[in-house]
Amino acid sequence: MAKYIAQIIVLGGQAIGRAFAKALKQEIAASQEAAKRAGGGRQGDQSAESNLRTGMTLEEAKQILNVEDAKNVDSIIKNYEHLFNVNERSKGGSFYIQSKVFRAKERLDHELKAQQQNQKSKPDDQQAEEAPQSRARQRR
Repeated sequence: MAKYIAQIIVLGGQAIGRAFAKALKQEIAASQEAAKRAGGGRQGDQSAESNLRTGMTLEEAKQILNVEDAKNVDSIIKNYEHLFNVNERSKGGSFYIQSKVFRAKERLDHELKAQQQNQKSKPDDQQAEEAPQSRARQRR
């Protein structure tokens, strides 16, 4: 009898171990895919920070505001104002949906701000890269 109980415990432990290993592999694969989508490096860190700050991803924000291009500011503002006004509580709308619309615009604003900062810092980075090259040329 004790032998059968021991076998059941061992088999149960093996099944749980396999399930845990499979779940771990799936989680690692999902994390790697998310890192690829975020862009990796400094850009990925900024994207992850914005996701945590606003509580939604860039893709989710674009879906909520029905925007294809996050750089199209006019479309973002137009859709935001329409959805925000339609979901006004006094007009029978949903405060929850209205807050989601607000957070979506906030997330897209963070993304636009980060892109503008990256564009401003790129010329400085290019000048910093060119300076050592020009010094090397002067030495020759």
